[in-house]
Amino acid sequence: MGLHRGVSIVGAGMTRFHNKLHIDKTGRELFVEAALDAAGSVDKGFSFKDANALFVGNFTSDVFEGQGHTAAVMADWLGINPTPAYRIEDACASSGAALNLGAITIASGMADVVIVGGVEKMSRLTTDQVTDALALAADSSFETSVGFTFPSIYAAMASSYFKKYNTTWDQLAAITIKNHRNCILNPKAQFQLDIIATGKKMGEKSGRIFKNEMEFLRSDLNPVIASPLKLFDCCPVSDGAAAVILASDKVARKYTDTPVKMIGMGQASDTIALHSRPDFTTLRAAVKASEDAYKMAGVTPKSIQVADVHDCFTIAEAIATEDLGFFPKGQGGKAAEEGKTALNGELPINPDGGLKAKGHPVGATGVAMAHEMFKQLRRQAGQHQVNGAEVGLIHNVGAAGASVAVQIYRRG
Repeated sequence: MGLHRGVSIVGAGMTRFHNKLHIDKTGRELFVEAALDAAGSVDKGFSFKDANALFVGNFTSDVFEGQGHTAAVMADWLGINPTPAYRIEDACASSGAALNLGAITIASGMADVVIVGGVEKMSRLTTDQVTDALALAADSSFETSVGFTFPSIYAAMASSYFKKYNTTWDQLAAITIKNHRNCILNPKAQFQLDIIATGKKMGEKSGRIFKNEMEFLRSDLNPVIASPLKLFDCCPVSDGAAAVILASDKVARKYTDTPVKMIGMGQASDTIALHSRPDFTTLRAAVKASEDAYKMAGVTPKSIQVADVHDCFTIAEAIATEDLGFFPKGQGGKAAEEGKTALNGELPINPDGGLKAKGHPVGATGVAMAHEMFKQLRRQAGQHQVNGAEVGLIHNVGAAGASVAVQIYRRG
Protein backbone atom coordinates (compact mmCIF):
# COMPACT_ATOMS: atom_id res chain seq x y z
CA MET A 1 0.00 0.00 0.00
CA GLY A 2 1.38 3.39 -0.98
CA LEU A 3 0.47 7.03 -0.59
CA HIS A 4 -2.68 7.90 -2.57
CA ARG A 5 -1.18 11.29 -3.41
CA GLY A 6 2.51 11.99 -3.72
CA VAL A 7 4.18 14.00 -0.96
CA SER A 8 7.36 16.08 -1.22
CA ILE A 9 9.49 18.33 0.93
CA VAL A 10 9.63 21.77 -0.69
CA GLY A 11 11.47 23.57 2.10
CA ALA A 12 13.49 22.72 5.21
CA GLY A 13 15.21 24.65 7.97
CA MET A 14 16.67 24.29 11.41
CA THR A 15 18.46 26.15 14.14
CA ARG A 16 21.94 25.22 15.13
CA PHE A 17 21.75 22.57 17.85
CA HIS A 18 23.55 23.58 21.03
CA ASN A 19 23.47 23.47 24.83
CA LYS A 20 24.59 27.07 25.53
CA LEU A 21 24.03 29.11 22.38
CA HIS A 22 20.26 29.29 22.92
CA ILE A 23 20.30 29.71 26.68
CA ASP A 24 18.17 32.88 26.57
CA LYS A 25 15.69 31.59 23.99
CA THR A 26 12.43 29.75 24.60
CA GLY A 27 11.25 26.72 22.68
CA ARG A 28 8.74 28.82 20.79
CA GLU A 29 11.46 31.24 19.68
CA LEU A 30 13.59 28.34 18.46
CA PHE A 31 10.63 26.90 16.58
CA VAL A 32 9.92 30.18 14.81
CA GLU A 33 13.60 30.50 13.89
CA ALA A 34 13.57 27.04 12.29
CA ALA A 35 10.27 27.69 10.51
CA LEU A 36 11.56 30.97 9.07
CA ASP A 37 14.66 29.15 7.86
CA ALA A 38 12.43 26.56 6.18
CA ALA A 39 10.27 29.22 4.52
CA GLY A 40 13.40 30.98 3.31
CA SER A 41 14.63 27.79 1.64
CA VAL A 42 11.55 27.53 -0.61
CA ASP A 43 12.76 28.45 -4.09
CA LYS A 44 9.62 30.26 -5.26
CA GLY A 45 8.55 31.71 -1.92
CA PHE A 46 6.30 30.51 0.90
CA SER A 47 3.91 32.08 3.39
CA PHE A 48 3.04 30.29 6.62
CA LYS A 49 -0.60 31.03 5.78
CA ASP A 50 -0.27 28.62 2.84
CA ALA A 51 -0.22 25.71 5.30
CA ASN A 52 -3.43 23.78 5.92
CA ALA A 53 -2.12 22.19 9.14
CA LEU A 54 0.78 22.24 11.59
CA PHE A 55 2.31 19.17 13.22
CA VAL A 56 4.76 19.70 16.07
CA GLY A 57 6.98 16.93 17.42
CA ASN A 58 7.78 17.55 21.08
CA PHE A 59 8.58 15.12 23.87
CA THR A 60 8.16 16.96 27.13
CA SER A 61 8.11 20.74 27.08
CA ASP A 62 5.83 20.27 30.09
CA VAL A 63 8.88 19.26 32.14
CA PHE A 64 11.67 21.07 30.30
CA GLU A 65 9.90 24.45 30.12
CA GLY A 66 6.76 24.12 32.21
CA GLN A 67 4.76 24.62 29.02
CA GLY A 68 2.06 22.30 27.72
CA HIS A 69 -0.34 22.82 24.82
CA THR A 70 2.74 23.22 22.66
CA ALA A 71 1.15 23.03 19.20
CA ALA A 72 -1.24 25.90 19.94
CA VAL A 73 1.67 28.02 21.17
CA MET A 74 3.64 27.37 17.98
CA ALA A 75 0.68 28.07 15.70
CA ASP A 76 0.10 31.37 17.51
CA TRP A 77 3.74 32.39 17.20
CA LEU A 78 3.78 31.52 13.49
CA GLY A 79 0.71 33.69 13.05
CA ILE A 80 -1.35 30.96 11.39
CA ASN A 81 -4.46 30.80 13.60
CA PRO A 82 -7.04 29.34 13.04
CA THR A 83 -5.05 26.68 11.13
CA PRO A 84 -5.31 23.37 13.04
CA ALA A 85 -2.20 22.45 15.02
CA TYR A 86 -1.25 19.11 16.55
CA ARG A 87 1.42 18.14 19.06
CA ILE A 88 2.86 14.65 18.51
CA GLU A 89 4.62 12.87 21.39
CA ASP A 90 6.46 9.62 20.73
CA ALA A 91 9.52 10.15 22.94
CA CYS A 92 12.62 10.74 20.79
CA ALA A 93 10.63 9.73 17.67
CA SER A 94 8.11 12.54 18.19
CA SER A 95 8.91 14.50 15.05
CA GLY A 96 9.57 11.39 12.96
CA ALA A 97 6.00 10.37 13.81
CA ALA A 98 4.86 13.93 13.05
CA LEU A 99 6.40 13.61 9.58
CA ASN A 100 4.42 10.45 8.93
CA LEU A 101 1.19 12.07 10.09
CA GLY A 102 1.83 15.17 8.01
CA ALA A 103 2.39 13.01 4.93
CA ILE A 104 -0.73 10.94 5.64
CA THR A 105 -2.78 14.13 5.94
CA ILE A 106 -1.66 15.25 2.48
CA ALA A 107 -2.00 11.78 0.96
CA SER A 108 -5.58 11.54 2.26
CA GLY A 109 -6.56 14.76 0.51
CA MET A 110 -7.24 16.62 3.75
CA ALA A 111 -4.49 19.12 2.98
CA ASP A 112 -2.22 20.23 0.15
CA VAL A 113 0.47 21.86 2.29
CA VAL A 114 1.49 21.26 5.91
CA ILE A 115 4.29 22.44 8.16
CA VAL A 116 5.96 19.72 10.23
CA GLY A 117 8.38 20.76 12.93
CA GLY A 118 10.07 19.57 16.08
CA VAL A 119 11.48 21.37 19.08
CA GLU A 120 13.01 20.75 22.47
CA LYS A 121 14.49 23.22 24.94
CA MET A 122 16.47 21.05 27.36
CA SER A 123 19.24 23.20 28.85
CA ARG A 124 16.98 24.88 31.39
CA LEU A 125 17.46 21.80 33.61
CA THR A 126 20.58 20.23 35.10
CA THR A 127 22.03 17.08 33.58
CA ASP A 128 20.50 14.97 36.37
CA GLN A 129 17.11 16.58 35.82
CA VAL A 130 17.35 16.01 32.06
CA THR A 131 18.17 12.35 32.71
CA ASP A 132 15.07 12.07 34.88
CA ALA A 133 12.92 13.85 32.29
CA LEU A 134 14.08 11.56 29.50
CA ALA A 135 13.47 8.54 31.73
CA LEU A 136 9.75 9.29 31.46
CA ALA A 137 9.96 7.47 28.13
CA ALA A 138 11.16 4.28 29.83
CA ASP A 139 8.99 1.85 31.79
CA SER A 140 8.18 3.44 35.15
CA SER A 141 7.25 0.12 36.77
CA PHE A 142 10.19 -2.02 35.73
CA GLU A 143 13.03 0.33 34.73
CA THR A 144 13.08 3.87 36.11
CA SER A 145 11.77 2.82 39.52
CA VAL A 146 14.93 0.75 40.02
CA GLY A 147 17.32 3.32 38.54
CA PHE A 148 17.45 1.92 35.00
CA THR A 149 17.77 5.04 32.82
CA PHE A 150 18.72 5.28 29.16
CA PRO A 151 22.52 5.19 29.49
CA SER A 152 22.18 1.94 31.42
CA ILE A 153 19.52 0.57 29.05
CA TYR A 154 21.75 1.12 26.02
CA ALA A 155 24.73 -0.17 27.99
CA ALA A 156 22.82 -3.42 28.51
CA MET A 157 22.20 -3.54 24.76
CA ALA A 158 25.91 -2.96 24.10
CA SER A 159 26.99 -5.68 26.54
CA SER A 160 24.58 -8.13 24.96
CA TYR A 161 25.80 -7.17 21.49
CA PHE A 162 29.47 -7.64 22.43
CA LYS A 163 28.76 -11.06 23.88
CA LYS A 164 26.55 -12.30 21.06
CA TYR A 165 28.80 -11.17 18.22
CA ASN A 166 32.20 -11.32 19.93
CA THR A 167 32.90 -7.65 19.25
CA THR A 168 34.51 -4.91 21.33
CA TRP A 169 34.10 -1.30 22.37
CA ASP A 170 36.73 -0.28 19.77
CA GLN A 171 34.04 -0.57 17.08
CA LEU A 172 31.86 1.89 18.97
CA ALA A 173 34.81 4.26 19.22
CA ALA A 174 35.06 4.12 15.42
CA ILE A 175 31.48 5.42 15.24
CA THR A 176 32.36 8.28 17.60
CA ILE A 177 35.41 9.21 15.53
CA LYS A 178 33.46 9.09 12.26
CA ASN A 179 30.57 11.22 13.49
CA HIS A 180 32.84 13.85 15.01
CA ARG A 181 34.79 14.05 11.74
CA ASN A 182 31.47 14.70 9.99
CA CYS A 183 30.18 17.26 12.48
CA ILE A 184 32.99 19.73 11.90
CA LEU A 185 31.76 19.99 8.29
CA ASN A 186 28.22 20.86 9.41
CA PRO A 187 27.70 24.42 10.70
CA LYS A 188 24.40 23.39 12.31
CA ALA A 189 26.11 20.79 14.53
CA GLN A 190 26.53 21.29 18.27
CA PHE A 191 30.13 20.09 18.31
CA GLN A 192 32.57 21.78 15.97
CA LEU A 193 35.67 19.77 16.93
CA ASP A 194 36.73 16.33 15.79
CA ILE A 195 38.13 13.86 18.32
CA ILE A 196 41.75 14.82 17.60
CA ALA A 197 41.04 18.48 18.35
CA THR A 198 38.87 17.58 21.35
CA GLY A 199 41.62 15.40 22.80
CA LYS A 200 44.17 18.16 22.32
CA LYS A 201 41.94 20.73 24.01
CA MET A 202 41.11 18.51 26.98
CA GLY A 203 44.66 17.21 27.28
CA GLU A 204 46.16 20.69 27.49
CA LYS A 205 44.71 21.17 30.97
CA SER A 206 46.78 18.28 32.29
CA GLY A 207 49.77 18.62 29.96
CA ARG A 208 48.91 15.42 28.11
CA ILE A 209 49.41 14.78 24.41
CA PHE A 210 47.48 12.03 22.65
CA LYS A 211 48.98 10.36 19.60
CA ASN A 212 45.65 9.61 17.95
CA GLU A 213 41.89 9.59 18.43
CA MET A 214 41.71 6.12 19.91
CA GLU A 215 44.35 6.88 22.54
CA PHE A 216 42.27 9.81 23.76
CA LEU A 217 39.02 7.82 23.76
CA ARG A 218 40.68 5.07 25.81
CA SER A 219 41.95 7.59 28.39
CA ASP A 220 40.39 8.64 31.68
CA LEU A 221 39.30 11.88 30.01
CA ASN A 222 36.61 9.73 28.40
CA PRO A 223 35.10 8.28 31.59
CA VAL A 224 32.68 5.38 31.83
CA ILE A 225 29.06 6.52 32.06
CA ALA A 226 27.41 3.09 32.12
CA SER A 227 29.79 0.26 31.31
CA PRO A 228 30.74 -0.39 28.56
CA LEU A 229 29.54 3.03 27.32
CA LYS A 230 31.78 6.04 27.90
CA LEU A 231 31.17 9.76 27.75
CA PHE A 232 31.88 10.05 24.03
CA ASP A 233 29.51 7.17 23.29
CA CYS A 234 26.60 9.36 24.43
CA CYS A 235 24.78 12.18 22.68
CA PRO A 236 24.76 15.57 24.41
CA VAL A 237 21.97 17.62 25.98
CA SER A 238 20.80 20.03 23.27
CA ASP A 239 18.41 22.84 22.49
CA GLY A 240 17.07 23.28 18.99
CA ALA A 241 14.29 23.11 16.46
CA ALA A 242 13.75 21.99 12.88
CA ALA A 243 10.95 22.40 10.37
CA VAL A 244 10.01 21.14 6.91
CA ILE A 245 7.26 22.14 4.51
CA LEU A 246 5.43 19.22 2.91
CA ALA A 247 3.30 19.61 -0.21
CA SER A 248 1.31 17.33 -2.46
CA ASP A 249 2.72 16.64 -5.90
CA LYS A 250 -0.22 18.64 -7.23
CA VAL A 251 1.15 21.88 -5.77
CA ALA A 252 4.84 21.12 -5.08
CA ARG A 253 6.00 22.67 -8.37
CA LYS A 254 4.35 25.91 -7.30
CA TYR A 255 7.10 26.18 -4.70
CA THR A 256 10.15 24.54 -6.29
CA ASP A 257 11.38 22.77 -9.41
CA THR A 258 13.48 20.39 -7.27
CA PRO A 259 11.25 18.88 -4.60
CA VAL A 260 12.44 15.95 -2.49
CA LYS A 261 9.84 13.20 -2.67
CA MET A 262 8.86 11.03 0.29
CA ILE A 263 8.52 7.69 -1.50
CA GLY A 264 8.15 5.40 1.49
CA MET A 265 7.39 5.49 5.18
CA GLY A 266 6.80 3.11 8.04
CA GLN A 267 6.19 3.16 11.74
CA ALA A 268 6.07 0.42 14.35
CA SER A 269 6.04 -0.08 18.10
CA ASP A 270 7.36 -2.59 20.64
CA THR A 271 7.37 -3.23 24.36
CA ILE A 272 8.78 -0.32 26.35
CA ALA A 273 10.63 -2.44 28.91
CA LEU A 274 13.80 -3.98 27.55
CA HIS A 275 13.47 -7.13 29.67
CA SER A 276 10.33 -8.11 27.74
CA ARG A 277 12.25 -8.52 24.49
CA PRO A 278 13.83 -11.81 23.42
CA ASP A 279 16.90 -10.12 21.90
CA PHE A 280 18.61 -6.93 23.11
CA THR A 281 20.68 -6.65 19.92
CA THR A 282 17.89 -5.62 17.57
CA LEU A 283 14.94 -3.22 17.60
CA ARG A 284 11.99 -5.17 16.22
CA ALA A 285 10.08 -1.94 15.58
CA ALA A 286 12.93 -0.65 13.41
CA VAL A 287 12.96 -3.84 11.36
CA LYS A 288 9.19 -3.67 10.80
CA ALA A 289 9.07 0.08 10.11
CA SER A 290 11.87 -0.17 7.55
CA GLU A 291 10.34 -3.22 5.87
CA ASP A 292 7.10 -1.27 5.40
CA ALA A 293 8.98 1.78 4.12
CA TYR A 294 11.00 -0.28 1.62
CA LYS A 295 7.84 -2.00 0.38
CA MET A 296 5.99 1.30 -0.09
CA ALA A 297 8.97 2.86 -1.87
CA GLY A 298 9.59 -0.18 -4.05
CA VAL A 299 13.27 -0.24 -3.13
CA THR A 300 15.64 -2.42 -1.12
CA PRO A 301 18.34 -1.53 1.42
CA LYS A 302 20.85 -1.66 -1.43
CA SER A 303 19.05 1.27 -3.05
CA ILE A 304 19.90 3.62 -0.16
CA GLN A 305 22.85 5.90 -0.86
CA VAL A 306 22.84 8.01 2.32
CA ALA A 307 21.16 7.56 5.71
CA ASP A 308 20.61 9.42 8.94
CA VAL A 309 20.05 6.93 11.75
CA HIS A 310 19.23 7.42 15.42
CA ASP A 311 22.57 7.22 17.24
CA CYS A 312 21.64 8.50 20.70
CA PHE A 313 24.41 6.13 21.81
CA THR A 314 27.07 4.66 19.54
CA ILE A 315 25.69 1.15 19.97
CA ALA A 316 22.39 2.44 18.56
CA GLU A 317 24.06 3.29 15.23
CA ALA A 318 25.65 -0.14 14.95
CA ILE A 319 22.33 -1.87 15.63
CA ALA A 320 20.41 0.50 13.34
CA THR A 321 22.58 -0.21 10.31
CA GLU A 322 21.83 -3.90 10.79
CA ASP A 323 18.10 -3.54 11.50
CA LEU A 324 17.74 -1.44 8.34
CA GLY A 325 19.35 -4.20 6.28
CA PHE A 326 22.52 -2.32 5.36
CA PHE A 327 24.85 -4.85 6.97
CA PRO A 328 24.49 -8.41 8.34
CA LYS A 329 23.82 -8.83 12.05
CA GLY A 330 26.95 -8.27 14.10
CA GLN A 331 28.65 -6.34 11.28
CA GLY A 332 27.40 -2.78 11.90
CA GLY A 333 30.25 -1.79 14.19
CA LYS A 334 32.78 -3.51 11.97
CA ALA A 335 31.45 -1.56 8.97
CA ALA A 336 32.21 1.70 10.78
CA GLU A 337 35.65 0.42 11.80
CA GLU A 338 36.42 -0.42 8.16
CA GLY A 339 35.28 2.99 6.91
CA LYS A 340 32.26 1.70 5.03
CA THR A 341 29.96 4.26 6.71
CA ALA A 342 32.33 7.23 6.39
CA LEU A 343 31.44 10.27 4.29
CA ASN A 344 33.37 8.76 1.37
CA GLY A 345 32.44 5.16 2.19
CA GLU A 346 30.15 2.77 0.38
CA LEU A 347 27.15 3.90 2.47
CA PRO A 348 27.60 7.18 4.36
CA ILE A 349 25.78 7.10 7.69
CA ASN A 350 25.04 10.31 9.59
CA PRO A 351 27.00 12.67 7.33
CA ASP A 352 25.72 15.57 9.46
CA GLY A 353 27.37 14.15 12.61
CA GLY A 354 24.30 12.31 13.86
CA LEU A 355 22.75 12.76 17.27
CA LYS A 356 26.14 11.93 18.72
CA ALA A 357 27.84 15.08 17.42
CA LYS A 358 25.16 17.20 15.74
CA GLY A 359 23.12 17.11 18.96
CA HIS A 360 19.80 15.68 20.08
CA PRO A 361 17.09 18.14 21.15
CA VAL A 362 14.71 15.22 21.47
CA GLY A 363 11.55 16.47 19.78
CA ALA A 364 13.47 18.07 16.91
CA THR A 365 15.60 15.12 15.85
CA GLY A 366 13.33 13.38 13.33
CA VAL A 367 12.61 16.56 11.37
CA ALA A 368 16.30 17.54 11.56
CA MET A 369 17.02 14.26 9.78
CA ALA A 370 14.49 15.18 7.08
CA HIS A 371 16.23 18.56 6.79
CA GLU A 372 19.48 16.69 6.17
CA MET A 373 17.91 14.56 3.43
CA PHE A 374 16.43 17.66 1.80
CA LYS A 375 19.87 19.26 1.69
CA GLN A 376 21.66 16.07 0.62
CA LEU A 377 19.31 15.16 -2.21
CA ARG A 378 19.24 18.73 -3.53
CA ARG A 379 23.06 18.87 -3.48
CA GLN A 380 23.03 21.65 -0.87
CA ALA A 381 24.80 19.95 2.04
CA GLY A 382 28.04 21.86 1.60
CA GLN A 383 31.21 20.25 2.91
CA HIS A 384 29.41 17.15 4.14
CA GLN A 385 27.66 16.50 0.82
CA VAL A 386 27.46 12.86 -0.24
CA ASN A 387 28.37 12.80 -3.91
CA GLY A 388 25.63 11.67 -6.26
CA ALA A 389 23.07 10.62 -3.65
CA GLU A 390 19.61 10.14 -5.18
CA VAL A 391 17.85 8.06 -2.50
CA GLY A 392 18.14 8.57 1.27
CA LEU A 393 16.63 7.11 4.43
CA ILE A 394 15.99 8.45 7.91
CA HIS A 395 15.40 6.34 11.03
CA ASN A 396 14.06 7.99 14.20
CA VAL A 397 13.80 5.93 17.40
CA GLY A 398 11.67 6.62 20.45
CA ALA A 399 13.35 5.67 23.74
CA ALA A 400 14.95 2.22 23.35
CA GLY A 401 12.91 1.25 20.31
CA ALA A 402 9.35 1.20 21.60
CA SER A 403 8.50 3.61 18.76
CA VAL A 404 10.31 3.85 15.44
CA ALA A 405 9.57 5.99 12.36
CA VAL A 406 11.33 5.51 9.03
CA GLN A 407 11.05 7.50 5.81
CA ILE A 408 12.68 7.09 2.41
CA TYR A 409 13.25 10.08 0.15
CA ARG A 410 14.19 10.48 -3.49
CA ARG A 411 15.51 13.44 -5.41
CA GLY A 412 12.52 14.81 -7.36
